[in-house]
Amino acid sequence: RPVLSLLLMALFAAPLAHGQTDPRQQAAELEQQGHNAEAAAIWRTYAGEHPRDAVAYAHVGQLEARQEHYAEAIAAYRKAMAITPAMPGLRPNLGLVYFKNGDYRLAIAMFEPMLKANPNDQKITLLVGMSHYGLMEYAAAASYLKRAAEADPQNLNLLQTLAQSCLLAKEYPCVLDTFHRIVALNAESAETDMLVGEALDAMQDPLGAQREFRAAIAANPKQPNAHFGLGYLLWTKGQYPEAAEQFQEELANDPGHLQAMLYLADAEMQMGKSDDALPLLEKLVKLMPNNERALRDLATNYANHGRNEDAIREFEAAIRLNPKDVDAHWRLARLFRAMGRKDAAKAEFAKASSLIAAKDDHLVQVLSPSASGNSGVEKK
Repeated sequence: RPVLSLLLMALFAAPLAHGQTDPRQQAAELEQQGHNAEAAAIWRTYAGEHPRDAVAYAHVGQLEARQEHYAEAIAAYRKAMAITPAMPGLRPNLGLVYFKNGDYRLAIAMFEPMLKANPNDQKITLLVGMSHYGLMEYAAAASYLKRAAEADPQNLNLLQTLAQSCLLAKEYPCVLDTFHRIVALNAESAETDMLVGEALDAMQDPLGAQREFRAAIAANPKQPNAHFGLGYLLWTKGQYPEAAEQFQEELANDPGHLQAMLYLADAEMQMGKSDDALPLLEKLVKLMPNNERALRDLATNYANHGRNEDAIREFEAAIRLNPKDVDAHWRLARLFRAMGRKDAAKAEFAKASSLIAAKDDHLVQVLSPSASGNSGVEKK
């Protein structure tokens, strides 16, 4: 029980006149019996009659928090803090309720003075780290979670969260270091193997990344996204047959995995299996009408089957989503040329060429001496 709970009971020490009933005592008895809602109602009434009684509001906050009524708990705790800001136990309780309610920025503001006063407080360090994690401030989260993990090196869940924070903060050596600490606990974790695989992929170690995803699958063949992750790595290397097998395994685990379906269709297209890919692509375009890859692949598939007008429709839909898609313009241009529509083909080839030229011009500007201030020649 928090320090605040013990302090709140001290108010019952004073004797009462004979025959007098103290609502605070009644509330305490209800609280001990687990009747939190009834106890909170009594304390709320008492606080209304004694608006300067911080203890009453603190009791309301504590009881509402136990019922997971976090908005009500916050309001009560804040009233207590406005009256007696130095009440022991009040600040951590309010900070914890902010955290549970997802008010991570307010939780950090509440916890940071406490952590400054006591830098070795393990619980507060962890809460600050997890608050930054909830705010998607992964670098800040990692710095606090590292300290928390040093104080609690056997906490597997904490180490896994630290590894994920480091990955999202692009601190890849931290991911690998944390992985070795997890392995030292003799813990097999498919999720951690996947995190390491992602880190190795980002560090340009595709074989290492594949190894870790295979380890994840060995640890748990049903681990969500493990087969997809390995399949994607294989797909990027042009290993389409094995990639397709992994995408199929992911779909066996999760038939609604749209990304696995999309890349399976693409792998089948790359292997020349247009007939197999067609029903997948038509299904995907219905489910993901704003996915330009699905539209472009479907258009290419239609073109391969001689369904030219359908192909034009899908290419144009893909281009509307991304007018700078060089591949879509190029493929549409080739289709127009095959159909004998020379003017339309010329227009699409021109668009594709201008997009390529724009990219090249940008690269030239970035790499030119004048861009870095090393040239004395003034552009006219």
